[in-house]
Amino acid sequence: MKTHQGSEIRNVAVVGHAHSGKTSLVAALLHAAKMTPALGSVQDGTAVTAYDEEEVARGFTMQNAVAFAEWQGAKINFVDTPGFHMFAHEARAAMLPVEAALVLVNAQHGVETVTERIWKFAEEINLPRIVVINQMDHPKAGGGGGLSALIEDLHERWGRTCVPVQLPISDANGFHGVVDLVTMQAYTYEMGGNGQGKIVEIPASQAGPAKAAHEALVELVAEGKDELMEEYFEKGTIPEEHLITALHEAIREDRIFPVLFTSGLGNVATDHLLDFIKVYLPSPTERAPIAVKSPALEAVAANGHAAVEAGAGMSFRAVNDKEPLALFVYKTMTDPFAGRISFFKVISGVVKTDATVENYTRREQERLPHLSIMQGRKAVEVAELHAGDLGAVAKLKSTLTGDTLGAKGAEIQIELVPFPEPAMTYAIEPKSRADEDKLAPAIHKLMEEDLLIRFFRDPQTNEFLIAGAGQPHIETIVSRLKKRYHAEVTLKSPKVPYRETIRGHADAQGRHKKQSGGHGQFGDCKIKMDPLPRGGGFEFANEIFGGSIPRQYVPAVEKGVVEAAARGHLAGYPMVDFKVTVYDGSYHDVDSNEMSFKIAGRMAFRKCMEQAKPCLLEPVMKVEIEAPDEFAGALMGDLNSRRGRVQGMESKGRTTVIAAEVPMAEMLSYATILTSITQGRGSYRMEMDNYDIDPQLVAEKILANAKRPVEEEEE
Repeated sequence: MKTHQGSEIRNVAVVGHAHSGKTSLVAALLHAAKMTPALGSVQDGTAVTAYDEEEVARGFTMQNAVAFAEWQGAKINFVDTPGFHMFAHEARAAMLPVEAALVLVNAQHGVETVTERIWKFAEEINLPRIVVINQMDHPKAGGGGGLSALIEDLHERWGRTCVPVQLPISDANGFHGVVDLVTMQAYTYEMGGNGQGKIVEIPASQAGPAKAAHEALVELVAEGKDELMEEYFEKGTIPEEHLITALHEAIREDRIFPVLFTSGLGNVATDHLLDFIKVYLPSPTERAPIAVKSPALEAVAANGHAAVEAGAGMSFRAVNDKEPLALFVYKTMTDPFAGRISFFKVISGVVKTDATVENYTRREQERLPHLSIMQGRKAVEVAELHAGDLGAVAKLKSTLTGDTLGAKGAEIQIELVPFPEPAMTYAIEPKSRADEDKLAPAIHKLMEEDLLIRFFRDPQTNEFLIAGAGQPHIETIVSRLKKRYHAEVTLKSPKVPYRETIRGHADAQGRHKKQSGGHGQFGDCKIKMDPLPRGGGFEFANEIFGGSIPRQYVPAVEKGVVEAAARGHLAGYPMVDFKVTVYDGSYHDVDSNEMSFKIAGRMAFRKCMEQAKPCLLEPVMKVEIEAPDEFAGALMGDLNSRRGRVQGMESKGRTTVIAAEVPMAEMLSYATILTSITQGRGSYRMEMDNYDIDPQLVAEKILANAKRPVEEEEE
């Protein structure tokens, strides 16, 4: 395998909404570059970046996959990303090791919710973007409004700097070519062919629109540079060689976002897209130096030798071969045969097979045997990799995603993008004792591969819980547990963590007395109970005067109340938001002890609960839903049926964002409902917000199915 310098490398993330054709387009690009003998297909599992058995079975991407193409002296690394909202964090993570993004837009549906969100991710880090209108062969390409409506929508969302650099050639035979607006040449293709175009005359029907679009492109490029503007006014145009250089600079500097047209399934205009990536997208060595954490600078700042301020401890590392070696691990994959595979980017220096490096994160040394570049699941061995390239290595001892490795004494740290909190949690139960023994090690291996998975035990319900991005995500985890690690589990909806509280005042006495000769037990206390505002927790006050209860026994009364509150009164849920005041009582010089007053405290608590108007509290989630405008009404109706309170609505282009508060119990299966209502085009995020009183009818159903706490026999 030929070694490529950083200037010859292009690293590109392929991003966009689900079913915009990302995996099919990558397969077409690889076939057009003659990297694969046939055009791979997602449907039959032959697409290079659709190798995971779960992804093939479900028909959509769930994790990032890497492939490469050699094209006219350049090496193009593609990172194929998921498009479903629940896996958007993967697309965000893919932007760290690349210098540009191909933002795919479905020609039928236009810009969708995940596309919008991923565009914002790229905008936050100033990542150059190409907009690719894919699936142009679809009969409904243009969404009914035609190409002009689609371009207008891009302008409305992302500005007029989204400018076509091609025009599609479509006629009665469908989409079969493009007009290059830089060179003013037309290319036609055979549908389902090898992706190699033939240069032809621009069709007469396209000549006028192409001339106008060329002039609009030239004018927009010229706006960024004074010397180009002068040349444009002087000559009325910009020479092709100047236009190519200026467009390359404008894309690199995020001033222009070119729009191209393709068909991944038909392999149309893919060679032209490869040309565009090679000529116009920045190489790793062209981008600004990477911001890194420098432990040496942090130590200087911490010792008072430098001002500690925003950015203290930060430095920059240029992407070139002359800098000390540094690698950043951006992904981990577990292969049944090769074991753990670490995907990395060479930040600086040149890494060679069998090199020994230091893991700066874990303070351990690692040897890098059999350096490879990944073509989907297949590893292609290489002798060395230069700064800016993407590689992989198997069976590192302790290295995980997010670690930085490199030469000893040149320590830096690169931070992962922050991951969102999981949106859905399920209870998980092993089917047998053997499965229970395999469960924890297997899940921890999956957690190395997918940083969004959480696995923990709920201290209140004692259930094992697994949390993920949504129902399909968690179902996939369960399937992998069975297929890879032979650990079978059952998924159950988690118990909703209800709470109990009071709404009224109560006053009661707890008197515990066992005096049947010899050393007995005696404890007597009077307490008052009052409600606290939501979130008030528990308060205990001592208002005893005159020593009716000795000071050393008051904590025992509190302990008895706390223990009883933890077991609840109505349905066994913990009590919250109440205040207990002990104000009187009595004791016996011989028979009183801490245990007696603890039991008296429990008795007083239970008597108070019979007077204090106890009620259930339910957890309420803060929910934000994004979906196309046409589904807003159906979503509002569904939220109302779930006892949701809509807090506001906001329109963003063709997308509506709904903010609402909804009880957790009503959101346990929401992912499936949202997919059904919006045809898979909606997304949502939710987080815990507050507790609120359960309505009586709902509470009655919960209490009917709940077991009241068993009364303890007092000692």
